[in-house]
Amino acid sequence: MSTSPADFKGAPPPSAQLLEGRFIRLEKLDPARHGDDLWRALQGPGADPKLWDYLPYGPFAERAAFDAWLANHAAGSDPYSFAVVERASGQAQGLLSLMSIVPAQGRIEIGHVAFGAPMQRSPKSTEAVYLLAREAFALGYRRLEWKCNNANARSKQAAERLGFTFEGVFRQHMVVKGQNRDTAWYSIIDGEWPTVRAGFERWLADANQVDGGQRQTLVQCRA
Repeated sequence: MSTSPADFKGAPPPSAQLLEGRFIRLEKLDPARHGDDLWRALQGPGADPKLWDYLPYGPFAERAAFDAWLANHAAGSDPYSFAVVERASGQAQGLLSLMSIVPAQGRIEIGHVAFGAPMQRSPKSTEAVYLLAREAFALGYRRLEWKCNNANARSKQAAERLGFTFEGVFRQHMVVKGQNRDTAWYSIIDGEWPTVRAGFERWLADANQVDGGQRQTLVQCRA
């Protein structure tokens, strides 16, 4: 159920240090603890060659530059960044953030998503987004955003699969790495969250995740 604007008093900024899931846990990003794993996952042999295509930074040819970028993300409160740690191995395999945080208006975004190859097309990546979305709405935010380069077909497909609603394209929104970026905007609002949350939870449940595969898709679980 949507929060009445007349009753809305704002939401606190995110402060969680740990969010527990079934396949992964989200730990507040700590370069000393997560740096080696993330360097291997995001830049090492077997890393996704397309990972950095639509991000405003990277790829990183040298570890020092990567460490400086990681430290900058870890130090800030917006973005508020988490490492994605696989429960089975204890390895950090990706990161993502809560960002564009406007507590007074109840608006927050999931962004700076960088998932290593072992996370992609797996329950781990879906659960990471679910845990951040659940935290955002538990804190009282009214609107959760997802934005991406309009040319980034993978990110747009992911947004729609995850239950975000397409809202439109901001043309010539940015210049990134010397190229124009038209930005596609997506959102989930608080009145939609109970249905989206139930779909996530059905999809992630033991009954649906069998022998490394899914019985029903996330879209089917949300229907």
